[in-house]
Amino acid sequence: MNPLPETIPIQRYIGIDSHKHYVMVGGMNAQREWTLRPRKVQMPRFRAWAAQNLKAGDAVVLETTANVWDIYDIVSPMVTKTVVANAYKVRQIAEARVKTDKEDVKRLITLLIADIVPEVWVPPMHVRELRSLISFRWRIGKQLTMSKNRLHSVVQRFNLRPPEGQLLADKNQTWWNEQEFSALTGFQVQLDLEIITHLEAQKAKIDQKLAELSNTAPWSDEMVYLMQIPGFGLLTSMILLAAVGDISRFSHSKKLVGYAGLGAGVHSSGQKHQEKSITKQGRKELRWILVQAAWAAVRSDPYWMAQYKRLTKIKHPNKAIVAIARRLLVSAWHILTKHEPYRRADDETIAYKMMIWSQRMDEKALRGLSRQQFIKYGLLRLGVGQDLTRIERKGIPRRIAPTDEVLKLLPDLKPPG
Repeated sequence: MNPLPETIPIQRYIGIDSHKHYVMVGGMNAQREWTLRPRKVQMPRFRAWAAQNLKAGDAVVLETTANVWDIYDIVSPMVTKTVVANAYKVRQIAEARVKTDKEDVKRLITLLIADIVPEVWVPPMHVRELRSLISFRWRIGKQLTMSKNRLHSVVQRFNLRPPEGQLLADKNQTWWNEQEFSALTGFQVQLDLEIITHLEAQKAKIDQKLAELSNTAPWSDEMVYLMQIPGFGLLTSMILLAAVGDISRFSHSKKLVGYAGLGAGVHSSGQKHQEKSITKQGRKELRWILVQAAWAAVRSDPYWMAQYKRLTKIKHPNKAIVAIARRLLVSAWHILTKHEPYRRADDETIAYKMMIWSQRMDEKALRGLSRQQFIKYGLLRLGVGQDLTRIERKGIPRRIAPTDEVLKLLPDLKPPG
């Protein structure tokens, strides 16, 4: 939010092209005359430079880069208007053979003056922080994969006969210690095993922090709806919420599908109309986790399994699972927009999903509730299952706390409707 009123007329248009160690800054008036010649400002000096040179009446445009939000937070309180441009779409609009920092600033300012900047949504701080945590987890996952791949390659290189089960499971640590490697190979193997142990512990800490956040406002308000959907678990739901931020900014489910890069591309020219593969222009972590959710839904839910089988009769299995991922995202849009229970699930199925959610949390994350109470808490928030006291899955009965017990603990709880 800009503290300066936007009623102040724009007198100067500022473009900021951000790099790792510096920013290139320039300014023009409405007649596209330079009022602030492009100059390079080193990143450590930028805050002081901005305080001395930016003012009310300035409109500023930034491009999405790794440090865009740090610069946005510095600039936005000082000026009348701050716009963050979609870097990919700016390149499409203003592609040029000559590319220099000065020309990049000039193109950004030209789009700003013409009021055709392809803007991106500015996420509030809590959304940025959740995105950062999920990105951190993603990078740890990539490092884990690299170490695991190296160990698998060792097995192949030396034609070893691996033990039964998961090669890198704790129970197989002894097997690795028994192998007769050369000194250097054994040294590298041991380091990779230590890296995996360390990173798995770090990943578990992040997952517990995500579990804690999932039952904390504002995320808990939407989580209870997403966790109903087949294939959606805690991680899927939190990644979706981090990527989406505010569901109300998507007026139609098709816009959310496009944002995830799951919409089909189209080539249409003259009498030729051909659908292409998905655009993949969107948040890649959202697209990836939805495909994982689609496989989980197909394996666990009869409805989605039937949909997948029907689609594989006319599509490649990979395209069929992408279609399932897209439909799950559409379901998520309807559920989050309307705040309603998932219509293809009965009360027991929803209670089971609430139980799975509770099992991912420790006592701190449960915030004073037992797991049985948390299940009923989730049902009451959805306005279902008031009389449900037990569920049974795989022949195992599970107790659910009675409604009165939860309402005594949470007297302010008001189910929907």
